[in-house]
This record gives sequence, structure tokens and C-alpha cells, in this order.
Amino acid sequence: MDRNRLQKQIDFILEIDQEKEIYRQTHLSRHGRNENDAEHAWHMAICAYLLKEYANEKIDIGKVMIMCLIHDVVEIDAGDTYAYDSEGLKTQKEREEKAADRIFGLLPDDQRDELRALFEEFEAYETAEAKFAHAMDNFQPFLLNHSNGGGDWREHNVSISQVLGRQTKTGLGSEELCGYVLEKLEEHVKSGDIREDRIKTAE
Repeated sequence: MDRNRLQKQIDFILEIDQEKEIYRQTHLSRHGRNENDAEHAWHMAICAYLLKEYANEKIDIGKVMIMCLIHDVVEIDAGDTYAYDSEGLKTQKEREEKAADRIFGLLPDDQRDELRALFEEFEAYETAEAKFAHAMDNFQPFLLNHSNGGGDWREHNVSISQVLGRQTKTGLGSEELCGYVLEKLEEHVKSGDIREDRIKTAE
């Protein structure tokens, strides 16, 4: 056994344990507390496995699940950026790239390169696997918020244009799941959970 290699792996494993301390705006189902990044990543990975039949293209589900599990480890340094925080989104990429250098850099070179490549593939949003992983990144928090009666949308006074700007991208990975999401979002607009800000045109 290469003890130096093992120590690097253990250092990474212990470092990413801190992901459990990064709390998101989304609440757990049944109106629970705010979820943390590790719970979000785990839930995404399970969603990906269970819902893989709805992917637009044939995918390597193992690759998708690893993308789901590692995509937010950078938030240990960069912090969580709320999906509708326009100011935070301006610096998100720079903060996360710097964090990726440090955190993945804890690993042995081969695993550093492997996981960093998967992280960058996820960020690039181009492959079938990245598109489906992103679909899960959108679908999972939507599902929690939907199950909680739209409370997080109400709390942040989120508009339908904001939500659609994010959720329509789900269709790049799964048109079927996107259709389900859009249908449910309209119900939340009608019930007042999401603010209507679309311009109505005369018929």
C-alpha cells in the first residue's frame, strides 16, 4: 500500500465532509429544515438513478451519479449561491474554479484529474451526462419546494420568469421531466406561490 496516496485520499474524504455544513435555501420535504449540500448531492444522485429512463439520450448513469455527488464540493470554499441571486451569480464561476483547484488538488494526481474533468464536464453542460445531471440539479430542489407548497418561492418572492429561466433548461437533459415541472409550476402561479410577471399580449 502506498501510504502517501492513501493519506491524500483520506485528506480529500475528510475535507468534503464539510459539505454537510453548507446549507442551501431549499427546505427538506415535510417542511423540514434547510437541506445541506451533501444531502442535495446524495438526493440528486438517487434521482438520477431512478429517473434515468427519462433522459433524452443514452447515458452512462454511473458517470452521471458521480457528477451529482461532486458538483457542489466547491461550495465548501465558494459557499452556496442561490439560483436567483443575481449578484452572487456574477462571481460564482471565479469562486468555484479557485475552490476546485484547492479541493480536488488534495487528491493523488490521477484522481484529481479524473474528478476535476468530471466537474468541468458538468460545468460545460455539453454531454448527455452533463445535461442529465443538470436536469437533476434543477429537478431535485423543484421537487422539494413543490412538496412543501412552494414555500421557498414565496419566501424569496420569486417570479415565474426567474423559475422558467432555470427550469426550462431541464429539458436539455429530459424533455419528459421538464414537461412535468412546467405543468406543476403553472399550478404554483395560479395558487400565488410564484409571482406572475409575464407580459400578457392581446389575443
